[in-house]
This record gives sequence, structure tokens and C-alpha cells, in this order.
Amino acid sequence: MTTQSDILAIGGGIIGLSVAIELKLRGANVTVCSRSFQEAATHAAAGMLAPQAEAIAHRALFDFCLQSRSLYPEWIAKLENLTGLSAGYWPCGILAPVYEGGIGDRDAGLGPNDADPPAYWLDRDAIRLHQPGLGPEVVGGWWYPEDGQVDSRALAQVLLGAARELGIDLREGVTVEAIAQDRGRVSAVYTNIGPLRADRYVLTAGAWSNALLPIPVSPTKGQMLSVRVPQAEAAQHLPLQRVLFGPQTYIVPRRNGKVVVGATSEDAAFTPGNTPEGIHTLLSRAIRLYPALKDWAIEELWWGFRPATPDELPLIGPSRCENLTLATGHYRNGVLLAPATARAIADYLCDDRRDPLLDAFDPRRFDLPSTPHSPAMTSALTYPSPSSPRPDRETAETLLHRLDDPVAIAGKTFRSRLMTGSGKYRTVEEMQRSIAASRCEIVTVAVRRVQNNAPGHEGLAEAIDWQKIWMLPNTAGCQTAEEAIRVARLGREMAKILGQEDNNFVKLEVIADPKYLLPDPIGTLKAAEQLVKEGFAVLPYINADPILAKHLEEVGCATVMPLGSPIGSGQGIETAANIRIIVENAKIPVVVDAGIGVPSEAAQAMEIGADFVLINSAIALAKNPPAMACAMANAVEAGRLAYLSGRIPVQGGASASSPLTGMVGQ
Repeated sequence: MTTQSDILAIGGGIIGLSVAIELKLRGANVTVCSRSFQEAATHAAAGMLAPQAEAIAHRALFDFCLQSRSLYPEWIAKLENLTGLSAGYWPCGILAPVYEGGIGDRDAGLGPNDADPPAYWLDRDAIRLHQPGLGPEVVGGWWYPEDGQVDSRALAQVLLGAARELGIDLREGVTVEAIAQDRGRVSAVYTNIGPLRADRYVLTAGAWSNALLPIPVSPTKGQMLSVRVPQAEAAQHLPLQRVLFGPQTYIVPRRNGKVVVGATSEDAAFTPGNTPEGIHTLLSRAIRLYPALKDWAIEELWWGFRPATPDELPLIGPSRCENLTLATGHYRNGVLLAPATARAIADYLCDDRRDPLLDAFDPRRFDLPSTPHSPAMTSALTYPSPSSPRPDRETAETLLHRLDDPVAIAGKTFRSRLMTGSGKYRTVEEMQRSIAASRCEIVTVAVRRVQNNAPGHEGLAEAIDWQKIWMLPNTAGCQTAEEAIRVARLGREMAKILGQEDNNFVKLEVIADPKYLLPDPIGTLKAAEQLVKEGFAVLPYINADPILAKHLEEVGCATVMPLGSPIGSGQGIETAANIRIIVENAKIPVVVDAGIGVPSEAAQAMEIGADFVLINSAIALAKNPPAMACAMANAVEAGRLAYLSGRIPVQGGASASSPLTGMVGQ
């Protein structure tokens, strides 16, 4: 059986149905195929509409989420009018309580910029007026009056009903087995009921998308549970009136007395089921936040799979196939982003319009260059023959391609793992040639020295093409947290003046030690906490202290940057043991900064498992800086490849490289 339609949506979750409905309303003939509409990930979601409570750091994603949240009232009304059903939309606002040491600026009134919706800080007493019964450790929190919630399961039924009312061809029980391609176009979708064909296709398969196309979407498992407010309490007044978005947990009350608690975040592939550890973790965190929960009956346990991408941004837009569009990888924000995604896909397919905001979500951002490495290098390292496969190992060719895998810092992706500096060069021209030879994408700039036209920094800001290089303003020369905070603000304005409007990065340096130039851990942590509150992506330069690194990660820093040895010393990686611990424990990128003198030391940092190295003096003060920059770039790639390849174990004794058995005379 072969079926033809104008547009075929592959996947019947909230994104697939929302896209199909919007396309149908604009006159398209739409088919949706789904293995099971009732098993879609939508049913597992809590349904929070929380761009502000989530504290989304990526500016484009945050704006897209705000845009989608603003569409919700009209979108829900349209769907409910079509079906006569309720989606449980509730613009109730969200409270984000914090514990001692958490993020909370009592003087703040707005989000990252003045155009954002308001957010209000509530102290210990005020937050309990908004929601009585909070745990004793809650010291305050944020009130986001424009966030809200929707009952995701009810919404799924409303979407399904609306699709039926509009006459969309819904194919349930359809397992997609392959997407056939011919000359850069999808020619058919092969399924268990036969091939399905369309003029155009939209992939909306969520966490299962990677099974059909080699795109970077993977499942992140989340366990959840619900409890029920006792009838006696519910009959008088629901005790929990606000969504609570607390540290590592959220509690979502429904108006029918059900309370949803979520969610774990597990790299467990598609492993089904709830686990004792997962449920214990959820309950412990929820009871700490709202102790009354401990006496309420558990009603249901469930799990779901979020579609995650490496940079945690969705894939929305054209694919490598001319007639295939992607709308997947929404991670934690599928329910929130459904109306905006549907509108964006319909604008693109029906009117050939694309909001520039969506450039950040272009699926092609992960495409590899067609010839990232020389043929000689590739052929020399490729395993010899597929006749003897190694199912437990990646091929060397695959590892070479992984050298170009993007890595995200605060939602912005980079392919080069070498950062360089802009100081100490003998001439501006030498700096320009060195930056080009390094193939770096991030260059640090000392804000004070540029603004003061310090020697060697005259005209520096204008000498670099900031359309190609991402500026990392640094607070070099600051001896206190207060100084560093002021300079960071100046650096953000400098980046804007030079055309990087969305640049909120800062390399945080607080150095009061004039002899060894070692960073001040207390001042660094203090400044980092404040700058994170102000919306900065903070990259703190620190001693190789694993405990401090973990504290900085917990307050919201975008990376940690442990030193290899004192800055500018060229002593190499003297702190390797501690850096290994930091890498092992970190869930954010680790940048080895300071002390690297030669390429072998850059390679060593990458072999340890660092995500980036930052090198300035070793390049700028070399006899031939551009040549040294090129050497450092090659060393970083070699070290990364060695790390991916896996070194041999260190042994106490010798081990012959040639076998001793089968020798003549044996």
C-alpha cells in the first residue's frame, strides 16, 4: 500500500500534532503517523510553562520560549473551541524558592534585560505569604507572575481531538522503519504498513529521531510521580496553590487535587521503569521543599524520555534533505514550545518565511565539514577492513569526525577547543596572524587594558573580526570581587558596541596576589554568584581546587578554568591530579588555563579530559607566534583524539609488544 499526501509528519506527540494542526489550518493536506498517540512523551511531562523559572541562559532560546508562552492563551482557546475539551491551562505564576546560598538578588526586579517580563524577589517572610507551608530551609525566592502550567495529558487529548475535527489523516500503530532518500530528497517513509509518500516531510519524533536520521538527538530519562491532596484538605481549600520550581525539583499542583513531582534527569538511554533511587530522590527533594507532601498518598509513578541535543537547543528548520524539515530535540521545553514551533514550521513550509531568531536552532549547525581532515591522515588511521568489525569500539574515522563535534558553553556551540588571548604580542599584525593560525573561535580581551589603551592594546578591539571570533571579556587586573563585577559589566557593554549583542560571557579573574598571581577563591566565588544573578555566562579562573570547582558549578557558572601552573610561567601542567578530579566531577566544560608553555603540555591537558585549553603567553611570546599558534592547535586536536581513543593502562612492569608464543624453538 502506498499513500501520498502534501505533508507527512513523522511522530504524533505534542510537537507533531501541533505542527499538523497549524499546517491544516493554513490549507495543507496533512498526514500524521505515530506508533501510539497514547505513548507519546507528552503524557509524561509536568506541563510547566516556565521560561523564567527555568532560568534559561541562552538568549535566543529564552526569547523563543517567551514568544511561545505569549501564544498560549489564544492557542489553547482555539483548540478548546474546536473540541469542547479542557486542556487545563492555568496561568497561575510560578514560585522559585531558594535555600541558603542559592541564587536570589533582593534588589533585582527584572530578568536579563529591561525588555523581559518582571520577576520579583521575595524574602523569607514574603514567600510564605505567597505560599504557606514551605520548608524551614527556604530563605526566599523568585515570583514569576507570567509563568504558568497546562495539564499535559489533557492537552494531548485536546490536540488529538482537534486533529480529528479538522480532518487530519491520523495513522496510529505505524512504526517508521526507514526514511528513504534519493538525490538529496526524501522519496518515501517505509513503515510496517507499507511506504508512505508526501511532497514534504516533517520529522517530529522526539527522542526517537536519531533512530531514523543521524542527527544529534538522544534520550534523557526523567522519572516522575504524583500524590493526592487528602480529601478533607481539598474540600476546604487546596493547600498548595502555586507551582514550586525549587532546586533540582518541581512540584506542580492541579486544580483537581493531584500534585505532580518531578523530575530526575538520567543518561539511561531508553531503559524503562521507575527505580527506588529515582523515586527516593524525588520524594526527598520535594519533602524538603514542601514538607506536607510526606503525609499525602502516592497516586502514580511514571517515566518519560526527553529529546536532548548536545547544546540543549531544539532542531527547528531545514535538514540536509531538500523536502525534509526537522522539529525535534526540544529537551525540557516541548510542551512550552509547541505553539511557537508549530507557527515557525507553518511559516516556513507555507509562506517561505523564517524568523531570524530560529537561526540558533538551525539543524545544520551540527553538520561536519565535508573534508575536515587530510585524506592521508584519515586513511592512515582507519581500521583496515569491515570484515573484522570491532562492535565495542568506534572506528578511527569516527573518532576523527568527533574532533569536530561542537561543544556548548552557556548554550553557544564551538568546534575549536583552543581559546587564545590577545595580550603580550609584539605587534597587532602578529596577533592577527596568530589568531588565524590557531583556528580558535574564542579570544579573551582584557576589558580594563582595552578601555585604557594600555601599551600593546591600542586599537586591539578593532583589529579582530568579531563577526568570526567570539569575544571573551576578562576582568584581568581586578583584585576584589567588587572590582571584577564592575569590569564584567563594562565588558558586556564593550561586546555589544562591537556587534555581539547577545554576548554575556565573562572570564572572571580576581587576583590579589601580586607575586604568584594566584586567583582569590573567596573573591572569585563571591563575584561569580553575583554575576550569574545578573545573567552572565561566567567562566571563572581558579586554582585547581575540585571543591571550589564544584561550588562554582553549583552557583551556575558556565565553565570552570583551573590553572595548570602559575599564569605566564610556562611550567606546564603541575596540577594534573586535581584537574583529573575536576574533569571527573564536572557537568560543565573544563578549561585548562595558565601555565602551558609548549604544545605537548596542551596535548597533555586534553589527554586528561579537559574540554578546552586557553593559551596566551606561550603563543604571543614565542619567537614565531603564528607558527606556535598552529602547533598548539594541532596539539589540542592530537590530545583530544588521544583522550577519545583511550590510553593503555599504566603497569608496574614491562610487557612485550611482540607475542612470545609460537616462536622458533618453542
